Amino acid sequence: MTTTEHHPVTGTDPRTGLDLPPEVVESTDDHVRDVVGAAADAAPALAALDRAGRARVLVALADALEAARAPIVEIADTETALGDIRLNGELTRTAFQLRFFADVVTDGGYLEATIDHAGPTPMGPRPDLRRMLVPIGPVAVFGASNFPLAFSVPGGDTASALAAGNPVVVKGHGSHPGTSRLVHEVLTGALQAAGLPRGTLGLVFGRRAGQELVAHPAIRAVGFTGSLSGGRALLDIIDARPEPIPFYGELSSLNALVVTEAAARERAGEIGAGLVGSVTGSAGQLCTKPGFVLVPDGQAGDAVVAAAAAALGDASVVPLLNERIHRSYVDDTARLACALGVRAVAAGDPADAGFSVAPLLVTARADDLPDEAFAEYFGPAAVVVRYAGPAELTAVLRRLPASLTATVHTGAAEPVLELAGVLAGTAGRLVFNGYPTGVAVSWAQHHGGPWPATNSLHTSVGATAIRRFLRPLTWQDAPADVLPDELRDVPAAGVPRRVDGSLVLPG
Repeated sequence: MTTTEHHPVTGTDPRTGLDLPPEVVESTDDHVRDVVGAAADAAPALAALDRAGRARVLVALADALEAARAPIVEIADTETALGDIRLNGELTRTAFQLRFFADVVTDGGYLEATIDHAGPTPMGPRPDLRRMLVPIGPVAVFGASNFPLAFSVPGGDTASALAAGNPVVVKGHGSHPGTSRLVHEVLTGALQAAGLPRGTLGLVFGRRAGQELVAHPAIRAVGFTGSLSGGRALLDIIDARPEPIPFYGELSSLNALVVTEAAARERAGEIGAGLVGSVTGSAGQLCTKPGFVLVPDGQAGDAVVAAAAAALGDASVVPLLNERIHRSYVDDTARLACALGVRAVAAGDPADAGFSVAPLLVTARADDLPDEAFAEYFGPAAVVVRYAGPAELTAVLRRLPASLTATVHTGAAEPVLELAGVLAGTAGRLVFNGYPTGVAVSWAQHHGGPWPATNSLHTSVGATAIRRFLRPLTWQDAPADVLPDELRDVPAAGVPRRVDGSLVLPG
């Protein structure tokens, strides 16, 4: 694409497979440069805004989203077919997340404010040193296909980057361009009302625009939720930059779920039904969907599989989000079902319109697993692996790629310390007697994991997600008027600080 070409960005109705009217055009190179330039111009004003002001802005953004709830949910449902209940819940979550980061900013502990006063040490005199985290600069965020709100224009990456004091440029996802545009208009209206520069939140569309965005020298970090191949492509662009930058990617996840013998004996029906709800919710298009399930051989395991098969037959599954996801699901699950040693035990009704698909449950034995069993299937499908005992279970778990989550269902008072230790090495969140879908926004949450789940040690959900978009800075022997308020001897607004090695709490 040259700088003068414009191509329409047309969403698709997943229920029919038909194109919707074009909502936007792909961004030209000139437009990307203009948007990123405006973000760079806005960066000093955001960095200078105090924490109280930043918190007020985040609350105002949440209020603006909720005030526009009806039209946002309507257009999002047209473009994604996720349904009013799911989308209203997602909007509520997105607004909550913005207010949550307002609380994080107000608390101030995320700054890691530290003061070492000048004085003697066993190594000689020490200068006055004061350290805290500061904004990194303009951040690029890539919207996700499966969350048109919570992981897109107003989502967690945007909220945490703004909370850190950085402008954001979002690359809107092609599955919901109209939603992205409307939400951007709502948020920029609130930002302008708060007196912030126009470059505080930018939006671009198109594959080339995403590439140009990541390559732009003013962008200081990238947040990405998507496929492993897409993440690798962006990493290649970053590696080719004269000055590489942090890339925080959420990429691929199997999310193993283990059912012990005792758990299968005690509550097979409950586990089978709960598993299917987790696999088919939002048509299995969740990064935390349990796609690899381990159940014991024998009658107890048979009961879990039978309960899951029955629940799958009754499951109601929304269409997949777009043609690419639909095509991949149909082709990939067809190969899975035909793989050596794999047996289909339950499937839903076949699709007859749009991007609808049949949910699928297959089984295989732990001692003879084909490569297809270890693949991620983005959609309502799961592989159930039958294991003969603890040694075989552990052997399979050690072959798994790392994931965002690992889950274990145990019997009453059953000791699982050793099993938990194995699972903890494969995931960023360990779930007991529950299901991994549903990621609470909280102070203790971690949404990440070893490669290929993510490529960093950071989380994209929860309070510490803000850490991705900050960098440490130390002031040595600085005059008081140069220091940020949080590092002065008597700050106007107190924050938790470590002073000469001791934790000091405000008030």
